[in-house]
Amino acid sequence: MKAIPLIVVLAAVLATPVTAYAQAERSYKVLATSKTSTMQKEMQEAGDVGYRFVAVMGGETAIGGSEVVVLMEKAPADKTKYAYRLLATSKTSTLQRELQEAADAGWEAVGQTVFSSAFGGDETVGIMERRSETPSTIKYVYKLIATSKTSTLQKEVQDAAAQGYQAVGMTVGKTALGGSELVVIMRKIAR
Repeated sequence: MKAIPLIVVLAAVLATPVTAYAQAERSYKVLATSKTSTMQKEMQEAGDVGYRFVAVMGGETAIGGSEVVVLMEKAPADKTKYAYRLLATSKTSTLQRELQEAADAGWEAVGQTVFSSAFGGDETVGIMERRSETPSTIKYVYKLIATSKTSTLQKEVQDAAAQGYQAVGMTVGKTALGGSELVVIMRKIAR
């Protein structure tokens, strides 16, 4: 068997069209705004063309000031469209109720953050997602745990886990009523 010279192999690799590799790459969008309603609109527009939520963070950006920043991803083989709903409130009880109402309507919690709003100080924002083409048949029961003490959080999260709940997100921030709080979203499959 005759060995193929390295230069021939390199020439073959370099001659391969770049488009063959580019088609397999994922595409990303970074969305940033200081308004929850604007973020929901921009996420929905991205979801309508196949982008899916990846990550979120609220805080101070270099140019935009206090913003929520979302990273979205589109996989070339994924033809699904995604719908998004953002739930924003400074009251834990309101977020708990809104999470469950959204879940009962087929939405799934995929992210959360805390960011400053122009009106009520810091708000906890829950991001809900629903697939438009292949909706999930799994229904969840949500539980929100909010406390200012990590020792209390440890106990409450463990107690919820004993009831079948699983943590899906956590934030730390100041809310209008609770002061500095740790907020954990937990869920379990509805029976």
